[in-house]
Amino acid sequence: MYNANKPDASELPSTGKLLKSTGIAVVVASALLVTVVLPAEYGIDPTRVGSLLGLTEMGRIKRRLAAEAAAEEAGAPAQAVTFATTAAAPSEAAMVRPSEAPPVGETAPAVAASSAVLQTPPPAPAAARSDRTSLTLEPDEGAEIKLTMKEGDRAEFTWSTDGGAVNYDTHGDGRGISYHGYGKGTDTRVQGTLVAAFDGKHGWFWRNRGDEPVTITLETRGSYERVEFIE
Repeated sequence: MYNANKPDASELPSTGKLLKSTGIAVVVASALLVTVVLPAEYGIDPTRVGSLLGLTEMGRIKRRLAAEAAAEEAGAPAQAVTFATTAAAPSEAAMVRPSEAPPVGETAPAVAASSAVLQTPPPAPAAARSDRTSLTLEPDEGAEIKLTMKEGDRAEFTWSTDGGAVNYDTHGDGRGISYHGYGKGTDTRVQGTLVAAFDGKHGWFWRNRGDEPVTITLETRGSYERVEFIE
């Protein structure tokens, strides 16, 4: 059958034009991935454009909520510390709750070989600063307080609620590091020492999953530059 609508070869795009169009599409897709998708979904913002657009914080909140949901579904009991070390932050990161120390005369169980060792940290330097901060969370509300610290700085801390238990996530972030976990769980009071794995902001995110407002009081003492609420 004769096809009267067959295009002429000169009307078809050349190989060069096709390659150019493909290259432009790849560049645009890569730019969107780095500036929009990574900040909004994972809290990773290598170009800082996501922070300017408000996408980075959204991505970090998504990661926190996903971690909370996973912990609740697993039904894991509150714990003093879980360790999460990364290649970007291989420094010491140990937290201890004195209430979980073994009784006198008993030997603590052996700990599997790891890059992080559970141990009682030494006291904070004599010239350490101290602060007392409090906040109130309405039902299902979350809030975050962090300390600005240098790598290796130590801060002793105690936080407690005036009522029910709250979900908590102790973590840090810094230049090129969007999330570094120290410990998470559900509790009414936690005491220990936070050791900064890198220069940045290190602290606590809480969420009230109860039906009544809860006031959290945080006491800190150690080597850090300042304490601040993170919005």
